[in-house]
Amino acid sequence: MSQSARVARIERTGGPEVIEWVDVDLPPPGPGEVRFRSTAVGLNYIDAYHRSGVYPVDLPAGLGSEAAGFIEMTGPDTDGFSPGDRVGTFGPARGAYATARNVPVGQLVHLPPAVDDRTAAALMLKGATAAMLIEQCAKVTAGQAVLVHAAAGGVGHLLVGWLKAIGATVLGSVGSEEKAAMARAAGADYVILHRTEDVAARVREITDGVGVPVVLDGIGKATWDISLAATARRGLIVSYGNAGGAVDGVNLGVLAARGSLFVTRPTLFDYTTTPGERQAMADRVFAMLARGAIKPEIGQTFGLEDVAAAHRAMEAGETRGSTVLLV
Repeated sequence: MSQSARVARIERTGGPEVIEWVDVDLPPPGPGEVRFRSTAVGLNYIDAYHRSGVYPVDLPAGLGSEAAGFIEMTGPDTDGFSPGDRVGTFGPARGAYATARNVPVGQLVHLPPAVDDRTAAALMLKGATAAMLIEQCAKVTAGQAVLVHAAAGGVGHLLVGWLKAIGATVLGSVGSEEKAAMARAAGADYVILHRTEDVAARVREITDGVGVPVVLDGIGKATWDISLAATARRGLIVSYGNAGGAVDGVNLGVLAARGSLFVTRPTLFDYTTTPGERQAMADRVFAMLARGAIKPEIGQTFGLEDVAAAHRAMEAGETRGSTVLLV
């Protein structure tokens, strides 16, 4: 049977004001689908990229990739999933800003009993991103030094804790004393205040002039030159975000001149291409949570339909840690 739901949509790209809420009738879930009832939704910077047009989407469009909740109804061919199961999703399909929706089972992961819905919504996408960046993309090993830009941010503080847990030395760049304290609490060995210090020079000082073999850069254009200057010979810059603008016009000659550097711009879903890979990634995140290596650090919550205000706060740099939207 059909059921009504509240869903956020955008008819055009722009600021947070373009987010509109509509009532829809959900049909019964089709083959390979379940009706997913949201209880907590994760806010991520990529949501703002979709809303603003930095990452183009077909309009009209739903927003949001990450949510935790439970299954209300299953369609055909949904083996392994049953009504009442606690599940989560972190994409790649958008539309998480909704009270309920039909979701393909291939994009769901089972949630362990010890992880509550708010924690799951705060951790799944950011945690999977951290796992991908550290363990699959950069392949960081114990003893390596790693520079993490925005080390107190939603992904940044997870990177710091995860890196420490595997034995890396963490250099964190942050913008304020408050964020410096957060990065230290997450486990950073060295914290650099980018507004008052020369980050690359400080990195070279800490590493006896060598630089770091890995830079994890979620800022983008604003930190690109810093990353180039801080990276050791034959080192790797992993540019995974655009909070400070998109990196464009990458000059291969500059990479050569800086010491035969490598650079990559990874996308999580190129590393989770099957349901099995997606569940394994989520299980790895929850294992690191259970170990105490990472924490959800939910800095603030908003009501789901107050998501425009949450976007404004996020883009103004007024949020700390993760933001969860409550249904």
